[in-house]
Amino acid sequence: MLCHCVAVLHPYRHILGLWQPDIGPYGGLLNVVVDGLFIIGWMYLPPHDPRVEDPMRRRPLFRIHMWESKKATVECMYGHKGPHKGDIQTGKKDEFSTKCNQTDHHRMPGGRQEEFRTWLEEEWGRTLEEIFHEHMQELILMKFIYTSQYDNCLTYRRIYLPPAMPSDLLQPGLFKGTYGSHGLEIVMLSFHETSARATKLTGDPNVPAGQLTLDVDLSRPVVLPDLEQQRNIEELSRLVLGVHEQVQREAEQQAKTSTAADGACGGASADEGAEADCGACSDSCQPGPSTTAPPEAQPFVLPLGVMARNEVYPRSCRKCFYGTGLIAGHGFTSPERTPGLFVLFDEDRFGFIWLELKSFSLYSRLTDHLAHAQAPNMERFEAMLRNMQSWTS
Repeated sequence: MLCHCVAVLHPYRHILGLWQPDIGPYGGLLNVVVDGLFIIGWMYLPPHDPRVEDPMRRRPLFRIHMWESKKATVECMYGHKGPHKGDIQTGKKDEFSTKCNQTDHHRMPGGRQEEFRTWLEEEWGRTLEEIFHEHMQELILMKFIYTSQYDNCLTYRRIYLPPAMPSDLLQPGLFKGTYGSHGLEIVMLSFHETSARATKLTGDPNVPAGQLTLDVDLSRPVVLPDLEQQRNIEELSRLVLGVHEQVQREAEQQAKTSTAADGACGGASADEGAEADCGACSDSCQPGPSTTAPPEAQPFVLPLGVMARNEVYPRSCRKCFYGTGLIAGHGFTSPERTPGLFVLFDEDRFGFIWLELKSFSLYSRLTDHLAHAQAPNMERFEAMLRNMQSWTS
């Protein structure tokens, strides 16, 4: 019986692994696994805001099984009335779609109001009356209206976990992070030579899923001053903006050098010029004279006036680096990268101080075991990141 079921389920075996649903700016994280005689698609949800160190929550969206017939049966698990008829369509490589054939199973006796109250309790762990911030109420209602229209009829695209290298600052992987009024979001931390990048797997109407939320320059460490000076936002701004201005000057100088080189080479293409710049990095790309190396752990405190969703954050850190964070208006309008400070607390936690927003995001590692999710190689992984950005650009 077991062998027969495995053979029947075989057509769906290629959907095992990690996927990102196409839900506009919100994205998501789906993990498709084998569980006994079932294949189950679990949607992973962050903990309730702002408890970033709590475990992830899971919700089943569909399952594939075999009862008495000799073919696999797909069931939709969305809603509160139990399993009902569904369908899965697999056409393009690394993409599949789900469809619910009985969406009336998603409705509740109390209509949209009851559905909203139930969703709010599951999504945020509280009632609308307990959320006093008016802008936050608007964002929550907007998300409910947008996401509930899909009725579990979704398209998914395959995503991979980032490859790990011995030289990485810490183990790459998935992290939960605080994003102000938007609540907790899931990001993927990966390493690319001298940079660390955090890409959103879940997003919001300002900066959608798939976008590069943090870009950290590991060649530009920042040594923190003593605790008293750390409390002064002007002092932190002076340190970080000093590095930011140096980066801009070097970029301008490199652009001039590149333009002159293009003219001398008799019209090399822009892509060729960019590749040459990356491959032949001059001394100006290297960090300036380093100060005394910081101790393994140094005291850390947030500057006064910097907002944090979670008042409980580590009071010591290992290293800090200059980086930029992506901010934008509603609808991903006028996106820009603004300077900030990346703070490595330990192997499982890091933070980012957004200078312009005077805000702090705390990130905590997602520890769930995710099978069938490793990228075949770095080239495939980087191609996936480029595709993810294009999905929501």
